Amino acid sequence: MPLKIDCHMHIYESKRHGRWDKTNYEVWEYGEKPGQKFSDYDGDIEDALDAMKQAGYDHAVAVNLFVVAMARDMAIEALPAGLEGGDREKALAEIDATMGDRLRAFNLWLCDTVAGHPITPYASVDPNVLSPEENVEHLRDLVANHGVRGIKLHPVVQRFAADDPRMLPIYEACIEMGIVVLTHTGPARSGEKLGEPLAFAPVLRKYPDLRLVMAHMGGRVWHQSAEIAAAFPQVHFDLCEIIAWLGATDGPSPEDFGRLIAGIGPERVLMGTDFPWYDLDKTAEQVMAIPGLSTDQKEGILGANAARFMGLG
Repeated sequence: MPLKIDCHMHIYESKRHGRWDKTNYEVWEYGEKPGQKFSDYDGDIEDALDAMKQAGYDHAVAVNLFVVAMARDMAIEALPAGLEGGDREKALAEIDATMGDRLRAFNLWLCDTVAGHPITPYASVDPNVLSPEENVEHLRDLVANHGVRGIKLHPVVQRFAADDPRMLPIYEACIEMGIVVLTHTGPARSGEKLGEPLAFAPVLRKYPDLRLVMAHMGGRVWHQSAEIAAAFPQVHFDLCEIIAWLGATDGPSPEDFGRLIAGIGPERVLMGTDFPWYDLDKTAEQVMAIPGLSTDQKEGILGANAARFMGLG
C-alpha cells in the first residue's frame, strides 16, 4: 500500500471549537458546486485519530492557525452573561492584552495534544501579536523542546504581507533550523493580494533556501502557481481544498488541474485534506482520480512527496 500522509489538517481543542470555526469560516472563492459536502467530523484529536485510522493514513501534519479576530470573538463569547459597563470594558482590555500569551498557549496545547501520535505539529506565528524577536524565541523553544517541524501562515486572515519586514527574521530562523513554512495561498474577498502565490516572489528571491509549501495551490488564482513553480524550483504545493472544488464555477476543471500538476512536477505536490472541512478517505480517492498523471505520480502525491520534503515518516 502506498504511504498516505495528510500534510494539512487542523485540530481543535474541542468539538465545539471545531464546529464554531467551520460555521464561521465561509469557503467562497470557488463559486458553486452542486452536491458539495463538508466532513461530518468536528475536528478534535479524537476525530482526527479516528479519521486517520478509518482512511488508512500513516501520518499527518497539524497546522496551527491563531487568528486574533477569531480568538477575540471566542474569548468574548466565553465571558459571563450580563457583564456590562466598566466590568465588560475591563474584560475586553484584558483579552486584548493577553493575545501573545494566548498564541503561545495555543501552540503548546497543540504540541501536547499530538504528542505520542503520528501527527507532527506546525506552529502559528503572527507578526501582529508578537514582535519578531518574541516570535523567533517562541519558535526556537517549540522546535527544540516540543516537536514542532514547521510553521503555518495565513496572510489574508492574519493581515500581513508575505514580505513584511517583521516576517524576515522568522523566515531566517526557519532556514537556520531547517523547518518548513506552510502558507495559505488564495485571493482575498476584498481584492487584496496578500495571500496570492505571486505575493511570495520577493521572499523567495531573497531566501532561495526557504522550504515553502503553498497550500491550496493558489485557490481561485491557481494559474499563478505555474508561474511560481517555474521561477522557484524549491517551492512545493499542497492540493487541499482546491481538489474538492474541481469543476466548480470558479475552480479548475479536473483536466486543468491535472495539467497544472504535470507542469509543476507531480513530485512537488503534496496531499492535504484541510480536515475537518474535508474527509481524508475522499481526498485520497480524489487524488487517485486526477487525470493525466500516472499511478506512480499519484501515489507519490498521497504521501512519499511529503515524507521527503517535510521529513515525515
